[in-house]
Amino acid sequence: MIQYVGVNDHQVDLFEGQYHVKNGMSYNSYVILDEKIAIMDTVDIHFTEEWLKNIHNILEGRLPEYLVVLHMEPDHSASIQKLLEVYPDITVVGNVKTFPMIEQFFPGLKLDHKLAVKEGDILDLGTHKLKFVFAPMIHWPEVMLAYDMTTKSLFSADAFGKFGALDMEEDWKEEARRYYIGIVGKYGLPVQNLFKKVAGIEIQTIYPLHGPILKENLNYYLDLYNTWSSYKAEEDGVCIAYASIYGNTKKAVEELASKLTCKVELFDLARCDMAQAISKAFQYSKLVVASPTYNNGVFPPVEAFLHGLVERSYQNRVVGIIENGSWAPTAKKYIEQYFANSKNIMILEESVTIKSSLDEASKKQIEDLAYNLTNN
Repeated sequence: MIQYVGVNDHQVDLFEGQYHVKNGMSYNSYVILDEKIAIMDTVDIHFTEEWLKNIHNILEGRLPEYLVVLHMEPDHSASIQKLLEVYPDITVVGNVKTFPMIEQFFPGLKLDHKLAVKEGDILDLGTHKLKFVFAPMIHWPEVMLAYDMTTKSLFSADAFGKFGALDMEEDWKEEARRYYIGIVGKYGLPVQNLFKKVAGIEIQTIYPLHGPILKENLNYYLDLYNTWSSYKAEEDGVCIAYASIYGNTKKAVEELASKLTCKVELFDLARCDMAQAISKAFQYSKLVVASPTYNNGVFPPVEAFLHGLVERSYQNRVVGIIENGSWAPTAKKYIEQYFANSKNIMILEESVTIKSSLDEASKKQIEDLAYNLTNN
């Protein structure tokens, strides 16, 4: 039997110090009750006591044999030492990269019982048998997954997770994409390698370390992860990301949006959730970046957006550019430089250059850009 013992965090405002989580976070942990009992990961240090109480209630006086550590980020590992104080005879299961990290996070902690597993090793709990699948760089080097061969369940570490506490209702895809692109987005190749490893394995349930347990229509989630990790667009449409100092660049993007017949979303980069804007750029097939010239470059919020895109290996997209400058427009040149080393980025020749405010010439350029966004 697999039991949930995780917690909901409604205290956090910024996950990992940067991602806004208006609906909180869940830190998931599970107990496998069998002839031998295994606890799957721990929780954030602020919720240790609640988590230990959950475990105590599930165990009903029994003692756990194993703590399986799939991922060493503190939101999943910070309660290891406290657990060992309560259950000193428990065996900590990890791999050769797990245990040095435990020493780093818990200086002086002595592990009297530990088991280092290798790729493909099986932990026999009785009825449940956990087979370990290594997943390095999704998104730390020690990450591994555990496949329960009996229930055909995949304990997926940070894969298939999302922002948001479990006691809140919200769309899975939107917050899972924002989570994936923000945290795992750079590591598409390791995710694709994991897909190859688990190809042909029947999976009936996914137990992630964040977000809900996934049981139905698993192909929906698997297909989205395959799309995101292969850097393909989910749908045809245009993400327009802009910043405007005095409102003229904003007028230009609104003019462009009015002429597009496809799905369009606009993001004011000085005011929006940057992680969401970056996530949306990955969602759509086309992107327009609009920026005033600022200190002979691009406006700082736009620069932060561009850095976030390329740092996450943004590729396989069509990009249009709108620049604004009163005496020496240079934003276009710097936007193009950001994408210089990106794979399969088609920058449209039909860019828009505004000098202070829209005029007939720049309005015609917007018409041309709209046409080419529609037909590329």
